[in-house]
Amino acid sequence: LDTLEKWVTEIFSEIPNNGLPKPCFGHLTQPFDTPEFHKLYRVVPVRKVHSLSITWALPPQEQYYRVKPLHYISWLVGHEGKGSVLSFLRKKFWALALYGGNGETGFEQNSTYSIFSISVTLTDEGYKHFYEVAHVVFQYVKMLQQTGPDKRQVIWEEIQKIEANEFHYQEQTDPVDYVESLCENMQMFQKEDFLTGDQLLFEYKPEV
Repeated sequence: LDTLEKWVTEIFSEIPNNGLPKPCFGHLTQPFDTPEFHKLYRVVPVRKVHSLSITWALPPQEQYYRVKPLHYISWLVGHEGKGSVLSFLRKKFWALALYGGNGETGFEQNSTYSIFSISVTLTDEGYKHFYEVAHVVFQYVKMLQQTGPDKRQVIWEEIQKIEANEFHYQEQTDPVDYVESLCENMQMFQKEDFLTGDQLLFEYKPEV
């Protein structure tokens, strides 16, 4: 560490500090023309696959990194057990897989907006009923909204424990990639969360 600190000091100490504040993009929190955003786009794939993707543009969520509300919602949406969306769609022979979530970086989450997407891999039969598939997804999201998270802290704690285990037992990454990741974290998180802010869940706040 002493050697690394010496190198960093030698290499970066000559870079001048211009004293400018961190750029703020708070005035750009409505990047999408919402009425125009309510559209269905049909795209012909290169390979033979049927996929339905539903995308929502949300207010920026990065300030809630200690709560990770979109991670919580994606956990429920992506659940595959009894009572899940995918379980229902499989019984109808309409879907093979379902994924929902937010990448928590870059295009999907930044200081102006957050994207939340649900992608369903359809069967040939499901493709014929993709309107019904979309309806089922919206029904499930509406049910989650109406039920609320107040009685679901057990689920949040389960997610918290799983993420903590993955963090503590993760494989060693390439040092260059790790440094790059930490530098990005320094722009978004409090100092004490530089190492953990992008992975761990810290606070349960149902209102968020």
